[in-house]
Amino acid sequence: MTAVATFAALSVPISLYGSSKFQVRKSCKARIGVFAVFGDEGGGLVEKKSQWGALFEVEDPRSKMPQCKGKFLDANQALEVARYDIQYCDWRARQDLLTIMLLHEKVVEVLNPLAREYKSIGTMKKELAELQEDLTQAHRQVHISEARVATALDKLAYMEELVNDKLLQDRSTTAETDQASPSTSAATPPANIVKRKPPRKSFNVSGPVQPYHPHLKNFWYPVAFSTDLKDDTMIPFDCFEQPWVVFRGKDGNPGCVQNTCAHRACPLDLGSVNEGRIQCPYHGWEYSTDGTCEKMPSTRLVNVKLKSLPCFEQEGMIWVWPGTDPPAPNLPSLKPPPGFQIHAEIVMELPVEHGLLLDNLLDLAHAPFTHTSTFAKGWSVPSLVKFLTPASGLQGYWDPYPIDMEFRPPCMVLSTIGISKPGKLEGQSTRECATHLHQLHVCLPSTRGKTRLLYRMSLDFAPLLKHVPFMQHLWRHFAEQVLNEDLRLVLGQQERMNNGADVWNFPVSYDKLGVRYRLWRDAVNRGEKRLPFSKST
Repeated sequence: MTAVATFAALSVPISLYGSSKFQVRKSCKARIGVFAVFGDEGGGLVEKKSQWGALFEVEDPRSKMPQCKGKFLDANQALEVARYDIQYCDWRARQDLLTIMLLHEKVVEVLNPLAREYKSIGTMKKELAELQEDLTQAHRQVHISEARVATALDKLAYMEELVNDKLLQDRSTTAETDQASPSTSAATPPANIVKRKPPRKSFNVSGPVQPYHPHLKNFWYPVAFSTDLKDDTMIPFDCFEQPWVVFRGKDGNPGCVQNTCAHRACPLDLGSVNEGRIQCPYHGWEYSTDGTCEKMPSTRLVNVKLKSLPCFEQEGMIWVWPGTDPPAPNLPSLKPPPGFQIHAEIVMELPVEHGLLLDNLLDLAHAPFTHTSTFAKGWSVPSLVKFLTPASGLQGYWDPYPIDMEFRPPCMVLSTIGISKPGKLEGQSTRECATHLHQLHVCLPSTRGKTRLLYRMSLDFAPLLKHVPFMQHLWRHFAEQVLNEDLRLVLGQQERMNNGADVWNFPVSYDKLGVRYRLWRDAVNRGEKRLPFSKST
């Protein structure tokens, strides 16, 4: 798809063509020569030749800059204008430096008794005061130029990001429209008419959390770690407002049934697992992993069956399919990359809606402000944070942080962090780092106000840490510390959201992965067959 970038929509000012101070005359080429500019943008000239002039013989780029005022530019044209902006800042800085040098020569001339005529003390003071004012103004202009250079560099980086990711705006339907055109002979608009893209829509994530859409249930969801599910134990959990319980049958395979006895609605997880069946603690009714009641003590056995969910075990996790559509044939892979060993698997129940938690996990720009007591302690605040990703993907890497990240539908976040030791950044990318931390976060939508979080931590170094006693408790303590730094903020968001505030009121460039998650989720709720940013259809 071709994305058209309009500066009005993107609010990206380009100072060259947007300023009325530059009056370019095509009939003349401005060169610095031996002159220097005073004032803001070309005030009085210093009419004095200098030995420094040859060092600053740089052509004024304004005469060559494309005339773009009032036009709509695509991303590549906008990037070219931004480059001219950088060239102008360089030209302007050279002028400022030349001005200071010429003023310095004047000061030397005034103060040197061998190079001046005899003047009174009052005259010298007056000349020096004037020169001091000129020098102060020149230094002020240098600071202005420095600020312009910084701004121009930021704009250039932003424009490069737009070129790299043309889908940061709303999804364009140009390609689909062309394919759906019934005839190539249809009337086409004049070539001089530029099609304006619709403005970017803001997400309306406000008000009390609505019931989850049934379409969101038609995915495989991890609900527990295999190591937590022993032969004689069970794990209760909520999923989409419904109570469930998983346990192992006689064959050792896991099963998932409704956590409510068919007899008197007693929670089954209060009971026990006997010979691969879960026994209700109230009257002893026993159910197999497919929900069939196989024992009814003290009465005649009748045909009773609980609702059950498709349930499988893969790569150390228990998965269920809560939807009504036929289950997908393959389960997603969540195992750590090659060379990593799992060091901790932690489960927490959090009092926050799962979408808000995913928004938080997919955002790294908040780390230097939120996690100042844990892993981001000592991190500097960069002038520009970017998430770089393919135009059709849900994965990429953070700049300037050495962190790779991916959102994997329907509710998983995977990240690989390059570290030298816990809590310290080592390089600008994960490839530059010798050691790494890999994290998996699963945000299971339990209820509209609760999330079941499954956290798995893996390392590609220090394998002996796995065998240190009580190490699991230390990892859990650290994970809870990090999470609590987020929770106080996300819970505040949830409170404001429930009262009508929009938590996605003004997305910016570093919100890219969170924006894509929200676009994906909206498409799921609408029942689209082809989901955005997904290879599958």
